Amino acid sequence: MHTPMTMQALEITETNGNFILTDHVVTQPKSGQVLVKVIASGINPLDLKIRAGQAAHAKQPFPAVLGIDMAGEIISIGPDVSNFKVSDLVYGMTGGVAGQQGSLAQYQVADARLLAKAPTNISLLQAAAMPLVVITAWEGLVDRAKVAAGHKVLVQGGAGGVGHVVIQLAKAFGAEVFATAAAKDADYIRSLGAIYIDYQSTSVEQYLEELTDNEGFDIIYNTIGGVSLDQAFQSVKSYTGHVVSCLGWGTHSIAPLSFKAATYSGVFTLMPLLTGKSREHHGKILSQASLLTEQGLLNVRLDPQQFDFGSIEQAYHKAASATNIGKVVVTVSKA
Repeated sequence: MHTPMTMQALEITETNGNFILTDHVVTQPKSGQVLVKVIASGINPLDLKIRAGQAAHAKQPFPAVLGIDMAGEIISIGPDVSNFKVSDLVYGMTGGVAGQQGSLAQYQVADARLLAKAPTNISLLQAAAMPLVVITAWEGLVDRAKVAAGHKVLVQGGAGGVGHVVIQLAKAFGAEVFATAAAKDADYIRSLGAIYIDYQSTSVEQYLEELTDNEGFDIIYNTIGGVSLDQAFQSVKSYTGHVVSCLGWGTHSIAPLSFKAATYSGVFTLMPLLTGKSREHHGKILSQASLLTEQGLLNVRLDPQQFDFGSIEQAYHKAASATNIGKVVVTVSKA
């Protein structure tokens, strides 16, 4: 009689509950799926919100294995998967929402459409930091705003997880990039090739005049929401300007945008995971991101502190307290 393969996973059973190490049976991949040995799991702000019961839109019921971002090695392939093979190193935004098992587990069955081969010049630990922030940045900047050479792009929150990726993508596409951030992040913003704007000491009117001759920016990517999104509506170029936000969930007056005859797009990166639609687009984005990473044009910031299952609480605490410098990633298995 065949003994089913088992694995360990970190599970929470209630809002703000402790992580409990549990044994699970490893399921085998079905059509279009692959079984991945998880090497690393990235922690996103959304993971924190799901644990705290503050992300109803993620639809993740308890008990739950969290972890949206994953990097690992394919160990088994289901029917109808032709673009991957056993031993391929892959990464993706693969679960942790909509009742789907997340990446805080030794193994994960993943929809192959969500995956791409990991960049060959970085570790899988760093690859696990990439999926959500890269896809969110790409969908707004490339898919919605159609960034191109010659555009003036303003990134609101340029030192954040999504923001620092937007800067690098905009530069890779030939745009001139400006970014708001706190003074402590000024040197980092400049190291990415963007012109730094101190939003705490410089008014919108000042930087519009100094940097755009009051014409406004061609593209504004807002990663913060709130008042900053209202400021984006005031700062975008008339007629051809486009504002994108990945946190446009509040109540805002669109009059300033309308009077400029400019346009707006929202980004909701979870949609393919929640609906099952357009999942292959996530895989295509990450394939492009792998190429840019291998060309030295994209480098997602990784917090240097190391975490594993035994220090998962410390990892979540660090991410929640915003004391991290770059994405917090948890090592799940040895590569």
